[in-house]
Amino acid sequence: MPLKVLILGGGNGAHVLAGIAASNPENEVRVMSLFQDEAERWSKALESSDLVIDYTDKDGKEKQFVSKPGLITNDPKVAVPGSDIIVFVVPAFAHAQYWEALKPHMEPGMVAIGMPGAAGWEFQAYNILGDKAKGITLFNFNTLPWNCRIKEYGKRVGIVGFKDNFVGAIRKGSMEPKVDPLKAIQQSLGPRPVCTAYGDLLGMTLTHTNAIIHSAIMYGRWHDWDGKPVREAPLFYQGMDQASADLLSRVSGEIVAIATAISAKNADIDLSNVKHISDIMLEFYPEDIKDKSSLLRMMQSNKAFEGLRHPVINNDGGGVSPDFTSRYIWEDVPFGLVVHRGIAEIVGVHTPNIDKLIIWGQGLMGKEFLVDGKIKGKDIGMTRAPQRYLFKSRL
Repeated sequence: MPLKVLILGGGNGAHVLAGIAASNPENEVRVMSLFQDEAERWSKALESSDLVIDYTDKDGKEKQFVSKPGLITNDPKVAVPGSDIIVFVVPAFAHAQYWEALKPHMEPGMVAIGMPGAAGWEFQAYNILGDKAKGITLFNFNTLPWNCRIKEYGKRVGIVGFKDNFVGAIRKGSMEPKVDPLKAIQQSLGPRPVCTAYGDLLGMTLTHTNAIIHSAIMYGRWHDWDGKPVREAPLFYQGMDQASADLLSRVSGEIVAIATAISAKNADIDLSNVKHISDIMLEFYPEDIKDKSSLLRMMQSNKAFEGLRHPVINNDGGGVSPDFTSRYIWEDVPFGLVVHRGIAEIVGVHTPNIDKLIIWGQGLMGKEFLVDGKIKGKDIGMTRAPQRYLFKSRL
């Protein structure tokens, strides 16, 4: 029997996963997008074309995956039933909509996979699914397995860089999963990256790497911006400076301190998957990082990050300005840092660097999350902080 893979989303990552998974004849691939007319556009594009994924192999040769998903739809009644694994490859702000759409059609033994689920993914799943969550296995990763960009919607995508290793965590439900979760996602991704899973699911919430990396770099580059346009979009990773690297390191240190405090309170929670960002980078990119002498040099010399630039807006009068409406703020603050800070508050860990990033980010957004040193702002309902779900004492 083929592995029945349902991919949620219609963006860069969903395109890549759909193309790679569908290239394996042992997979039956469906895609469901609930965003506007994405499903219709993608289906129409593939009427006269295959889906092509361009990438560079380890030997330096240009290669392709060429395939076509079996179904692209916006109808959960068609997409969900019978699925073995359901993979979220969609921005975190849209997850609630997808959980609501999935809920009536989910069956015990299904495996839901966040790729990445982002921080608090499991909190939201339990909240929306209710009793139905008991029979579902949750499997979350803390990042995407590749950096990728759509070249032509529905038809062609380029992989900028692969991670060598892809680390997640699994929490089984009361019903044995229909398929082995780790084998199933590896079969969907192909041989690269190599997938592993260990530690508690909470570790993936704490080590949502995009949130801390993006926020630290955005703050470092733009927190004292004078409002004047710059000539071009700065390089994101290669343009990182020492102050940003130091801030990132301190934020990551606070995450590790949160994990240490949780483990001290509850030894049954395995948070061995929570590591400092320097160790995570070396785990993800052991071959792509050319200079491992410092965190700054690791970020600047990572082949997988080459050429990636800050999100910007083109100005009518010339030059560009930072795009503070990008997901680097609107996703990574409420679905990353605020969740981390909410957990820290519960276990009593002081987080001055995370606080600084949240205060800056919420100011840009015009929102209130952190108020008077507490996650109690009027906008926590748009986050996945544990305080939103009334978790007050035990994680």
